[in-house]
Formats: sequence, C-alpha cells, structure tokens
Amino acid sequence: MQYEFITIEGNIGAGKTTLATLLSKHYNAKLVLEEFADNPFLPKFYEKPEQYAFPLELFFMAERYKQLQDMLLQKSMFHQLTISDYLFTKSMLFAKVTLSEDEFKLYQRLFEIVQQNLIQPEILIYLYAPVNKLQQNIKNRSRSYEQGIPDDYLQNIQDTYLQYLKQFPVPTLFVDAGNADFLTNENHLNIITSALDQKYEPGLHHISLP
Repeated sequence: MQYEFITIEGNIGAGKTTLATLLSKHYNAKLVLEEFADNPFLPKFYEKPEQYAFPLELFFMAERYKQLQDMLLQKSMFHQLTISDYLFTKSMLFAKVTLSEDEFKLYQRLFEIVQQNLIQPEILIYLYAPVNKLQQNIKNRSRSYEQGIPDDYLQNIQDTYLQYLKQFPVPTLFVDAGNADFLTNENHLNIITSALDQKYEPGLHHISLP
C-alpha cells in the first residue's frame, strides 16, 4: 500500500462507514470512524433544524478535530495505514447548507483557525449515489431520527460536495455507488482495492461498479 492516510466521503447513507471498515480489515489499517452517535444535538436538529443547526455543527467540528488530532499524536506502530470515514472539511460543507448567513460567517472563522493543524488525506474516495438510493440506505439502517430527512436536504448536501470536489487539491476516486454492495459483492470491493494500487494526479478519477 503506497498511501498512509485514506479518507472515504459521501452523502448521508452513501456507505462510507461500511467501505472504510472493509478496507481497514483488508489492509489491517487503523480505522477512524465518525462518532456521530455522541452528538446530543443530532436528533434535535432533525426536529428543529433552525434552532439546533449551529450547536450541531459546532459539536461535530470539535469532535472531528479532537479525533483527527489524537490520530496524528498517537501514530500506531502497528498500522502504517489509517482509513477514516470522513473529511474534516465536511464540517464546513454541512454548515454551508444548514446555517444562516451570519452563523456561517462565524463558523467559517472558527473552522479556518482549527483546520491549520490538521493534515489532508493522500487520497479521497467519494461515494456518489442518487438521492433515492441514499433514502433507501437510510431506511434500511433504521436510525429513527434519520427517517424524515427530506430529499431536498440530501440534494443540497450532494450539490455542495460536488462543487467542493471540483477544486479539492487531493486525488479523488469518484465512485458511482448507485448499485454498490460492498458487503456481499466481493467484486465491488476488489475494484476499489485495485484502484488503490495506482498513483493519481490531483483531480477526479471516475470509477464504475458494474
């Protein structure tokens, strides 16, 4: 493996954690998963988004920062590769969708201060799936507070990601995950691992899963 830090990204329900977990087992890599369940504002946000968006995003940013800082400070001697299921910039992308203009300006200032101490992954895997597929996955994983997520919210998140990826300075494997089944279709996982055997220039590199 020629990479030391790989990140998996994608919209809500795209399959980030599943793929990150499978890849970590395949490569015997250190796995860093987002601890979303610890955010006390998440269920409240889905009920009253305008009221709870700012504390929600602030909590996420603080937790992601602490987790990634700990990862850097505690480089494991048993793992040469680290795989995470989120990009720190995710904080800004979600905040851009959920916060009011004034709140976003404040959030952006805080983000710019803390991000300076973090490193970027060497390669990003972005899982792209249409909104109807995301909704299907969300329904299947049965988190009660997620079941009412509207389509337009998912689409706004998707559009924000796609806009950001156009100027992201790290090589990005853009995976069409509309019919992805990493758990039961071994070929889908093999396509990803084969792609990771190569070196890439910065920019988007499209991968299809038959």
